[in-house]
Amino acid sequence: QVQLIESGGGLVQAGGSLRLSCAASGRTFRNYHMGWFRQAPGKEYKFVAAINGAGAITDYADSVKGRFTISRDLAKDTMSLQMDSLKPEDTAVYYCAASRIGMRDGYDVWGQGTTVTVSS
Repeated sequence: QVQLIESGGGLVQAGGSLRLSCAASGRTFRNYHMGWFRQAPGKEYKFVAAINGAGAITDYADSVKGRFTISRDLAKDTMSLQMDSLKPEDTAVYYCAASRIGMRDGYDVWGQGTTVTVSS
């Protein structure tokens, strides 16, 4: 079964940091664009960050630019999201996803999500 598995969520105070990880299981995603999305309670999914297949190009939502850093390890087929200077509005379920089409669209493989809670 093809899966993306997130880990690293938790509870942190505002201003703190968390590092999310996403690992592939069942197949490789080395040639895929990989991204992070989040869904806050009662709200729609929002794009957070993406990295291209080669790991050379990154893209960020304006709300996280300068605070979050996306990276991937092609040898290990993993992806990470380093989140610094966290704010209460970053509270959400975070999902990693894979796309063969583009860095902002075409995501058709999703993980189960990991919860991030930022307290004020």
